[in-house]
Amino acid sequence: MAYGQPVEIAAVEGIRSVELSPAGIGPAEVIAVARGEAEVRIGEAARAAMERAAVVVAELAASPEPAYGVSTGFGSLATVLIPAERQKELQRALLRSHAAGMGPPVEREVVRAMMLLRARTLAMGWSGTRPAVAEAIVALLNANLVPVVPEHGSLGASGDLAPLAHCALALIGEGEVEDPAGARLPAGAALADAGVEPLKLLPKEGLALINGTDGMLGMLVLAAADVRELLQVADVTAAMSVEALLGTDRVFAADLVALRPQPGQADSAANLRALLDGSEIVSSHRYDDPRVQDAYSLRCAPQVAGAARDALEYAERVAALELHAAIDNPMVLPDGRAESCGNFHGAPVAFACDFLAIGIAAAGSIAERRTDRLLDAGRSHGLPPFLAQDAGVNSGLMLAHYAQAAMVAENRRLAGPASVDSIPTSAMQEDHVSMGWGAARKLRQAVANLRRILAVELAVAARGLDLRAPLRAAPGTGAALAATRRVLPGPGADRFVAPESAAVEELIASGELLRAVREQIGGMR
Repeated sequence: MAYGQPVEIAAVEGIRSVELSPAGIGPAEVIAVARGEAEVRIGEAARAAMERAAVVVAELAASPEPAYGVSTGFGSLATVLIPAERQKELQRALLRSHAAGMGPPVEREVVRAMMLLRARTLAMGWSGTRPAVAEAIVALLNANLVPVVPEHGSLGASGDLAPLAHCALALIGEGEVEDPAGARLPAGAALADAGVEPLKLLPKEGLALINGTDGMLGMLVLAAADVRELLQVADVTAAMSVEALLGTDRVFAADLVALRPQPGQADSAANLRALLDGSEIVSSHRYDDPRVQDAYSLRCAPQVAGAARDALEYAERVAALELHAAIDNPMVLPDGRAESCGNFHGAPVAFACDFLAIGIAAAGSIAERRTDRLLDAGRSHGLPPFLAQDAGVNSGLMLAHYAQAAMVAENRRLAGPASVDSIPTSAMQEDHVSMGWGAARKLRQAVANLRRILAVELAVAARGLDLRAPLRAAPGTGAALAATRRVLPGPGADRFVAPESAAVEELIASGELLRAVREQIGGMR
């Protein structure tokens, strides 16, 4: 897969197995393993690369010259020399001491992505581990045994040390795992039941298992795929709102948009044109309309959603490059050197997570403004207050907007960058950290919030379109309306709103909404 190439759902669904090689992998493969539980295998080229590097580490372990992480302690303890007879003990002790996370466990898909990505780096042959180490990770993945990884513990430099240590601890039969049914079990017993032999670590192998940015990178890959879909949903809900508010589609014309050649804006505007093509509602007021301009939340929809797309493109490019990068310290080189480096620092991934969170916040914010306009009888051009039947007795969708506004406010807070923060650790040896894990964790929350924000706009805009009858929506937005009506009744007296909002959220999350629209208008950008 080319660097920065977007992940299409159809491509992910077609992946049943993933082979690890020295060349790295693509984002679709990560998602197929993390979410689709695709089988993982190790290619022959990867085995050969790991075997060559393992020979170098064995020679370093036997040498009287100190080698970091092989015959020395870690972090600020790097000056402590470890005798040969204790080097295996060093690796086990490292995993036990570094598995120090706290808080609730992170999601299964995140842990599976993290494990796959650590195996991916090892398979490149720069870490000095035997093939048996990557094979142990693959065995857990294929048995669907997921280590229990607490949420808090990573500062994102020296990689995601604590989360990866919890993963690695399970490989040696310690700590806890979740079985395929989600039950938490002691790792040793779960491995025995699955017929997986606990890993016996050799020099440097414990360090190689934890010194990477795999947690934050996995979360970025998953989030980027979700956001690509959600920005298409945002174009659908924006088009429905434009129609329901008697807005114009003229501002989305290709020649106007081309005057500002931002690629994301062009894609969003093209989607809006396709979605609104053939709308009876838009045509009904194309001429003799005293309004000369729509509000910004309608008129500037492709500019805002387009800028979020451009942020996404950047994040996808960073992620794709990282998926072909060797992330470890020290790196084992073919000439026999084991050189320390800073490739474990999470700054590139942290910046991308923070940037994408800004785009998400803006996309949700403009959707909320359109929702508010639809519910305000003073600005909705003939729609009833809060789209309620018999307003006063009924409150309509007033409080759905409150929930949406609360999530918009939270996403604004989550858009504050984590990557500008740093807390020195390890007795000032690690005196600048990326906070990339925190950036990725808040990105996941922002993505979930955006999905719910768009679900509210979808429900509100759908009711607005129903209330414009007998004028019909465009085929594209009409397909979205019909899909919504399969899970959500039309206008009427007040009903229990929360289950309906959840149903619309699931309509978006499942991909059913976009499938219905694409079947009508073709692919979306």
